[in-house]
Amino acid sequence: MASKLVHRHSLIVRLSHWLSVIAVALLIGTGLNIFNAHPALYWGHKGTNIDTGARWLQIGAMRAPDGTLTGQTIIGTASFNTTGILGLSKTASAAPQMIAFPSWATLPSRRNLGLARNWHFFAAWLLVGTGTLYLTYGLLSGHLRRLIPTAKDLAPKNIAHDIKDHLRLHFPKGEAALSYQVLQKIAYAGVALILLPLMVLSGLGMSPGMDASWPVIVDAFGGRQSARSVHFIACTLILAFIAVHMLMLLAAGPFRLLRGMITGWQKVTT
Repeated sequence: MASKLVHRHSLIVRLSHWLSVIAVALLIGTGLNIFNAHPALYWGHKGTNIDTGARWLQIGAMRAPDGTLTGQTIIGTASFNTTGILGLSKTASAAPQMIAFPSWATLPSRRNLGLARNWHFFAAWLLVGTGTLYLTYGLLSGHLRRLIPTAKDLAPKNIAHDIKDHLRLHFPKGEAALSYQVLQKIAYAGVALILLPLMVLSGLGMSPGMDASWPVIVDAFGGRQSARSVHFIACTLILAFIAVHMLMLLAAGPFRLLRGMITGWQKVTT
């Protein structure tokens, strides 16, 4: 089967992609460390140990009457045993650790709220700068239009066909491989234009300084604790996107696609 190299990604797209990867990785790792300082989420303006009525998520460890510890994740009224993953895990030395997210998932790995917040704010500004560069370039070059699904793309028949192709691991070849398919458009546009901006706005909504300078942001989320909940949900959806993105990358040919995102040139079968 013949193949050829085509220029797929511009320098700005590649640069913004990798800077975003670094920024999001730092944000997630430090964000989980920050969450560990108070591993519960609420709706509204207040969120303390006594505000149980507004709490909808809690991650921790519980001790049974016989002294046995179990990790518990509580969502609403439902409780799940998450021992070994959430609430109760083991350190590198195999010692039990009562903490919401294990140390291997957080940055820094030890519990350090001050350092985690400093890194988090740095990564947030890196993401804002990178996102501004990407969106500006996307608007001026027309690249952004390629990511936004059209009414024709969103026809149920097209979506069903694309879902079937993905489930069968049938990926487009030739010139079709240079265009974004409808599921890709929905995912990429959803992350770039909805989830990441929502992360930034909800992050601002958690800041006490917004009460005085931009209270409209806090009010838009219904309170700082609601903003924190939205921030967490958006982060979870981004993690889900990353997981699916990596699976599709492995299935479609990681070396070919990574070369395209590193050098700009991608091999396409004809």
